[in-house]
Amino acid sequence: MATHRDATATFCAAALVALLAISSASCNASGHSQAPAVSSSSQTASSASSSATQASGSVATPTMSASLQIPTIPNIASMPSGKVIAWGDNSQGQASVPAGLTGVVAVSAGDQFSLALKSKGTVVGWGSDDSGQIDVPAGLTGVVAISGGGAHSLALKSDGTVVGWGDDTLGQVTPPAGLSNVVAISAAGQHSLALESDGTVVAWGGNANGESDVPPGLSNVVAVSAGYDFSLALKSDGTVVAWGDKYPTDVPTGVAVVPADLSGVKAISAGYTHNLVVKSAGSVVGWGADESGETDVPNAASGVVAVASGGNFSLALKSDGTIVAWGANDQNQAAVPAQTVGVVAIDAGATHALAIVGQ
Repeated sequence: MATHRDATATFCAAALVALLAISSASCNASGHSQAPAVSSSSQTASSASSSATQASGSVATPTMSASLQIPTIPNIASMPSGKVIAWGDNSQGQASVPAGLTGVVAVSAGDQFSLALKSKGTVVGWGSDDSGQIDVPAGLTGVVAISGGGAHSLALKSDGTVVGWGDDTLGQVTPPAGLSNVVAISAAGQHSLALESDGTVVAWGGNANGESDVPPGLSNVVAVSAGYDFSLALKSDGTVVAWGDKYPTDVPTGVAVVPADLSGVKAISAGYTHNLVVKSAGSVVGWGADESGETDVPNAASGVVAVASGGNFSLALKSDGTIVAWGANDQNQAAVPAQTVGVVAIDAGATHALAIVGQ
């Protein structure tokens, strides 16, 4: 990444969260992937992965709705499974998908590592492991959503509890006592977010820039996405709320300041220093840093159902199962492989990208 800030920079699984918002807009056709409850990413998430995807591998177009619904615990059994394709920077093995990995329902790209959620509720990780971020806890099962941050990972279980592993320097791996009834998660640089079933948000971990200071009274949230040192929440009325660092670089980017009159949003993705959202008609809006054109949305990004904000690049998943990429391409992170068609989920890391191709 042209402006990689440090080894803990995060680029969450926003794709999952994005799909979560879409699925909830479609009466929970899919979830946060982070959980597909859709459930998922993720997404959720990132990520909520999408059960809004058709069996053929095409992705359902988001429906218009007066009010998005708060998602429920993802049901990954209803999600389409597939194989993972990765591209971009592979200096830490983050783009080297483990041989034989299939049956994947959700993916999440951390800073320099990757996570995959299998249809049986187990998690696989690869790439950088300097803080144990890919060391999935032994015996971890029943997972319905995943999210990779700077150097830590989160998993949402079917009972609504959260498990974390990796760097816990600022407590980002350790959920607050009593946290339950969680339906979506998002991990960032050094903080974590959880969406509860009543539409409220819980944050923990790093808070140097107010990224964990959830605005008082914030409610009716249907999706969350954690950026490097800021956070986004999508409300049921299609509006977006942001908090945390408004100046994550040497120049004001306004990444935690929502554009005036932004409405009709169906999915969100917070990155390192820029954000992307999908509107109800399938168009994309971006704001924040634009050093490499990462917020210069191309005309081809129409009919979009999910987005993923990486380091200095962006991804959009279209309803026909194809991906549009733009922004920095110094590590080929914006060079989508030709065989990447029939895509059902995406996510972006610092300088690498992940996609699930339906089987």
